Amino acid sequence: MSDDDDDVVSLSASLDSVVRSLRGPSRAEVGGIFGRWEEAVGEYVARHARPSRFEDGVLLIDVDEPAWVTEIEFRTEEISSRLREMAQVEVAKIEVRVARRRR
Repeated sequence: MSDDDDDVVSLSASLDSVVRSLRGPSRAEVGGIFGRWEEAVGEYVARHARPSRFEDGVLLIDVDEPAWVTEIEFRTEEISSRLREMAQVEVAKIEVRVARRRR
């Protein structure tokens, strides 16, 4: 086996790693956020705010009224901490938007 062969294997392993990282969050992370949301934030908050997307460490939360934007922004550290504790998910940033629910 030549040095070139070692480089090819190394390049292949590197490319595999890049491809895995491009796939986004794992099913366990997404399942942890969506599956344990109410437990993490409480029933009252969960009635007004729900996770919408998790990508690159950024959690997008949809709220049903503008006042909840402020409330969720106030609770970002608490929410991130609870998701880390309960679902083993690292949330680097939380973004909030008003997205009224259809009834």
